[in-house]
Amino acid sequence: MKIIPLAFDSLGVRSEATFVETKDVKILIDGSAALGPLRYSLPPHPLEIKKLEELLAVIRKYAKISDIMIVTHYHYDHYNPDEPELFKGKVALVKHPEKNINRSQYGRSHEFIPKIKNIVKTLEFADGKQFEFGDTKIKFSPAVWHGDVGSKLGYVIMVSIDDGEQKFLHGSDAQGIIVDETADWIIKENPDVMVIDGPPLIFVGWRMGKKIIDNSIKNDIRILEKTKVKTIIFDHHVVRDLKYKEKMKEFFEKAEELEKSVVTAAEFIGEKPNFLEARRKELYEKF
Repeated sequence: MKIIPLAFDSLGVRSEATFVETKDVKILIDGSAALGPLRYSLPPHPLEIKKLEELLAVIRKYAKISDIMIVTHYHYDHYNPDEPELFKGKVALVKHPEKNINRSQYGRSHEFIPKIKNIVKTLEFADGKQFEFGDTKIKFSPAVWHGDVGSKLGYVIMVSIDDGEQKFLHGSDAQGIIVDETADWIIKENPDVMVIDGPPLIFVGWRMGKKIIDNSIKNDIRILEKTKVKTIIFDHHVVRDLKYKEKMKEFFEKAEELEKSVVTAAEFIGEKPNFLEARRKELYEKF
């Protein structure tokens, strides 16, 4: 199995776009990217805008060669409503547009799905389902919370890809993993490699309580201890706080103790993290 992070926060944009290739199929998960509209009361810096353009071009390149397009939920950094043509001729496995969905995502999905339903090869609402393509099994979680229980941001679906030799799990925006039941599903899947979106640390103390971090650390350590996972790509919301390693110290220490790798998407592909949004104030000062 080949796993290629295409666009992530550690690569300079808001995204979890990931390309997975097995001997049977090529899969693009959440093929989009976006920028935070405001950070430190500042709009995106020109360097962020340039990086977004670069990585959207990379996503388009991989979309062209993909057989399957997956959308885990309807936030703009996970799907692109302006480029439905990327789905032409593809198998589309997407979050259900009506079940377990908040008002915002409901509206977005009902605008987007009509754009792709007549151009895709197949359209499936994937929540809780499993699909087979040759020896490759693609399994989706039931809808899980986008963050903590009761999140106003609604729900997402996670995806597990097993080619018979390796299992990869993409946790989407489950954020943490904060919710125990979400962690339980991951533990049951028992992946070798996974992407998880850590908690939104920048909101702790004003939008969220410290309990969020505590639950996340507890469940992330459970995942380390109870699965065979060797590599966790830990990225997206969590790295918008440059002190994320300090604030998630127990998790990183447990990974080291168990000789398991916890890295950003940038580090996974051998690059230095480029946290542009978190450094936005610095970018405006220097450039």
